[in-house]
Amino acid sequence: MRTRIVGTGSYLPARIVPNSELAPTVDSSDEWIVERTGIRQRHIAADGEFTSDLATAAAKRALASAGVAAGDISLIVVATATPDQTFPSVATVVQMKLGIIDCVAFDVAAVCSGFLYALTVADSLMRTGGHRRALVIGAETFSRILDWEDRTTCVLFGDGAGAVVLEAEQSNGLSSDRGILATRLHADGRYNELLYVDGGPGSTGTTGKLRMKGKEVFRHAVTNLAAVMHETLEAAGLTAADVTWVVPHQANLRILEATARKLDLAPEQVIVTVQQHANTSAASVPLALDAAVADGRIKAGDLLLLEAMGGGFTWGAAAVRW
Repeated sequence: MRTRIVGTGSYLPARIVPNSELAPTVDSSDEWIVERTGIRQRHIAADGEFTSDLATAAAKRALASAGVAAGDISLIVVATATPDQTFPSVATVVQMKLGIIDCVAFDVAAVCSGFLYALTVADSLMRTGGHRRALVIGAETFSRILDWEDRTTCVLFGDGAGAVVLEAEQSNGLSSDRGILATRLHADGRYNELLYVDGGPGSTGTTGKLRMKGKEVFRHAVTNLAAVMHETLEAAGLTAADVTWVVPHQANLRILEATARKLDLAPEQVIVTVQQHANTSAASVPLALDAAVADGRIKAGDLLLLEAMGGGFTWGAAAVRW
């Protein structure tokens, strides 16, 4: 049994904040931000626009892309670090907004790696025969946990959502099969203090703000991502030479370029959208995937390598035959 991605969709809030608007408030410049991150703008959710709204909009577009009715979905997994409420889950709100009466619905919290975690969980549940079609969504409103006076973090993040429709089907059990061929996930809680939010309902009783030590995160990201990409390819019986496209977490252009070099991949093989929407955490991998599917770069038979690393640290990768 293989799980195929049969539809993609994305949503970005209407409000666009270019570097030129943000830079004066944090004693920075468009040139400084672009040089260090590759980011040129970010999207910010409107007042009263919640993570579930972004997730639902992306899900509807993914369903339309797949030609699948909402009622055919029996599993919804949403990856987010910025839920509408402490509980219930964003996934159940999406379920309600899509008009699905009964299905399995829950959230996964792995920050920027969340989509890879959610994809792996959904793939596992589907391959055991319990579900035929599923929605996997990454959605964030990170603007609400940023310290807008901290230029080391606030210029890096934005809001958005991306979604995929998964469908289970019989396969030949070969690396040439279409679908998810292998996934690998990791976590190491020793590095909590390098990337975290300084609050929570069980500690401070507040939402808190994002805090990050960028240089240390960069170093760990390049090392961990290169390792998990090799590990995932090996699990699928493939090598870096088989990769058509890398669809990475859109955190920082320098991380994307450094990771590609470690795998001896050409920069042209890396899907880059960070300049358009900044780091959207769990939403960034499906946003990049949808962009490359929509513009025709990704074609049937291509081997995709999805990867991400986030707070925790958590990190992971997936090898997918399109």
